[in-house]
Amino acid sequence: MIKHILSGMQAYSGALTLISKLKLWKYFFIPIIISVITATIILLSAYGLSDNLGRFIAKIWIWDFGKDTFTSISTFIGAIIIIALGLILYKHIIMALSAPFMSPVSEKIETYLTGQTTHYHRNTTFKEQLWRGIRINMRNLGKELLITIPILLLKFIPVINIFSTVLLFLVQAYYAGFGNMDYTLERHFKYRESIQFIRKHRGVAIGNGIVFILFLLIPLAGVILVLPMSVTAASLKTVTLLKDNQLLSEHKPTS
Repeated sequence: MIKHILSGMQAYSGALTLISKLKLWKYFFIPIIISVITATIILLSAYGLSDNLGRFIAKIWIWDFGKDTFTSISTFIGAIIIIALGLILYKHIIMALSAPFMSPVSEKIETYLTGQTTHYHRNTTFKEQLWRGIRINMRNLGKELLITIPILLLKFIPVINIFSTVLLFLVQAYYAGFGNMDYTLERHFKYRESIQFIRKHRGVAIGNGIVFILFLLIPLAGVILVLPMSVTAASLKTVTLLKDNQLLSEHKPTS
């Protein structure tokens, strides 16, 4: 698993050069706008809601002693909860809405890596790519929330809350990488086949997603670069996996 995670992360090393070489920046213009607007809305909402959530959590402490301390801790935990949920919403929103723009990027990378100008894969329209992106990300959003909410509750338990932070980070990373890999898999697999493929290569998805999340820690530049870099890295690695498994030549186009 660790080897696969590292390979997913290492794919970023050649991403920036490849974007420039294949002149892919024009495909990222609208997704970058979507990313910036979504991030701004979520950050403003998180700023306003974290204190409110903290005060709400603090109400469970009915005693006078330690009230201020517990309120401060609750405010901090409330901020973490809001940021975690905001990050989940952010990544699924931008991935779903960017799907039709990312598919051409992935296809050009595939052509570059394979040298094949004629592809035997599914032909989908802008509308179909958008619906696929929405469907995949709605499915992932639901599953991620089901996993994340119990993890967030563990933050109220001393010591264990340290491990819950790491687990929360890995869950976020997995679903980020999942969405990035599907831009390539969309052409080759149906919905359920794509899910099975990513489950089989979940380490690669986590590796891609780890860098995705780390990018968002970079003020402004992270929001701008996160999609170009992560999608390019995911496409590089996913095409390589398809080639290694001989799925590019053997898999026939399906409806």
